[in-house]
Amino acid sequence: MSTLNPQRTVDELKELRRLTGNEDGAQRVAFTDVWQRALDWYKETLADLPVEIETDEAGNLWATLRGESEKELLIGGHLDSVPNGGWLDGCLNVIAGVEVLRRIASEGKPPITIRLVNWADEEGARFGRSLFGSSAVSGYLNPDELRNLTDKDGIKLVDAIAKYGVDLDRAKEAGKQLKNAKAYLELHIEQGPVLESLDLPLGVVLGTFGVERHAIRFVGQAAHSGSTPMDKRRDALGAAAKLALEIREIAKRNGGVCTVGRVETKPGIVTAVVGQCDMTLDQRHLDAAALAKMLQEAKDASERFAAEEKVTVEWNKIWEINPILFDPQLIEFADEAIKEASGSSYRLPSGPLHDAAEVARAGVPTIMLFVQSLYGISHNKIEDTKEEHILMSVDALDRLASKTIKWIQGQ
Repeated sequence: MSTLNPQRTVDELKELRRLTGNEDGAQRVAFTDVWQRALDWYKETLADLPVEIETDEAGNLWATLRGESEKELLIGGHLDSVPNGGWLDGCLNVIAGVEVLRRIASEGKPPITIRLVNWADEEGARFGRSLFGSSAVSGYLNPDELRNLTDKDGIKLVDAIAKYGVDLDRAKEAGKQLKNAKAYLELHIEQGPVLESLDLPLGVVLGTFGVERHAIRFVGQAAHSGSTPMDKRRDALGAAAKLALEIREIAKRNGGVCTVGRVETKPGIVTAVVGQCDMTLDQRHLDAAALAKMLQEAKDASERFAAEEKVTVEWNKIWEINPILFDPQLIEFADEAIKEASGSSYRLPSGPLHDAAEVARAGVPTIMLFVQSLYGISHNKIEDTKEEHILMSVDALDRLASKTIKWIQGQ
């Protein structure tokens, strides 16, 4: 008989909140003392289980329950948080995974090996580089891009991670951890409003959005705001403002999301027409062709608005990642597990990136489950999920694990 106890997951999440949070929210920023406190507590929760615990070259913490076969099912998440973060983001995945591990271990030696991984620095909150540990394992980490990163106090990433036994130039050696991986499962809060708006507790994640992120500069002519007639102006902000509104229509037409997150004007004084305007554009879509179309439409619009305002426009790529689709068979298993646990299921993409995306990039069949987020809010101390939905999510993850174990056995 199963010994799964989802209530224990809720209790442990609350205990972790007490240990590593304050009145402003969770403070488990990776590679800090509070993060280490969370790791020490986490190891204590694993102490009664027949697992081997190791930390790899990238700082990821692995708990391995040996099975009859070397084939491995991985379950993962991250204990680190953003500063003043929520009580569930990332850590729900890991603590729910512990409960699934307990249930499997209670039934004797499993037919395959089960591994629970806590990824190091998913958030990138201190140094601005997200998915540190999982990208090291996937092979997509470029040490040279991180070598000179510093935090707000001027401390270099290489020095901060060295305190926790991580050598940047050896981090990618952690890739050997995926040698026998046959599937990867991750449970996460949605961090958005879709499931709540549908009044559904759980959803299957189809994949993570591709991202195109660019810096755009419009250059016109700074001029006196009183003496320059409206028809003689070369207003860089005029073009940027038109683009900021147009990208919303581009997103709606193509079924994606587009965001202007920053706008900066020069000379930036009340008595001058804007001579230079810098803005950032973030575009996301689950379909690569649609993402490319959104980018082209934005570029075409920027040229059109530049001409209208008699200014120039220049684009510079900040970052990009292709859409990452999750495994079709695991999507079906997740759908079944969610229906069994909660009665109904829904399929949706993930706008935020997750460690699961890096595992999928590495070629391991991957799936994520989402549980409803109240108010659609995350990375905030008010982040919350109904306890009954947390209980369902642990049940669904456990059911998904059982289905996936049988599937791996048959390979």
